[in-house]
Amino acid sequence: MEVRIRVRDPRDPDARTCLQAYEAELASRFDDGFDPALSISATDEEMTPPAGLFLVATVDGEPAGCGALKFHGDAPAEIKRMWVAPSARGLGLGRRLLAELEARAASSGVRVLRLETNRTLREAISLYRSAGYREVAAFNDEQYAHHWFEKSLEPQACDCDR
Repeated sequence: MEVRIRVRDPRDPDARTCLQAYEAELASRFDDGFDPALSISATDEEMTPPAGLFLVATVDGEPAGCGALKFHGDAPAEIKRMWVAPSARGLGLGRRLLAELEARAASSGVRVLRLETNRTLREAISLYRSAGYREVAAFNDEQYAHHWFEKSLEPQACDCDR
């Protein structure tokens, strides 16, 4: 099995496949559904350098996961749109995506990463806690969030295009 994680334009077909699956899954799992228009923004422009970036993970060439960064200058950066296909769960792909997002953020000078998530996403909450994120007070008004997390990063170089 070949797993690759690469920066992609969020308009790329593989990126769109992941984003559509992400939105459909949240709509089916959240108590009141999910409407991305009502959520904190993660527009194509916000997930494209220099404002941010979008990662797509593929397994044997097929899109199987994604995650994005939104940069905010000296303020904490945000992780958005983290998702792993049900068929790829249990392979450690979520942890690999998260580590890659952290490495790219740290190499861009980010010192603090933040994210929020919904209480129904127990797998994500467990992943974030095990990866060193600590729960903090709400730092935004995301209507779908029940948990807010933050992690301090150490400066590092990123061998991100290996």
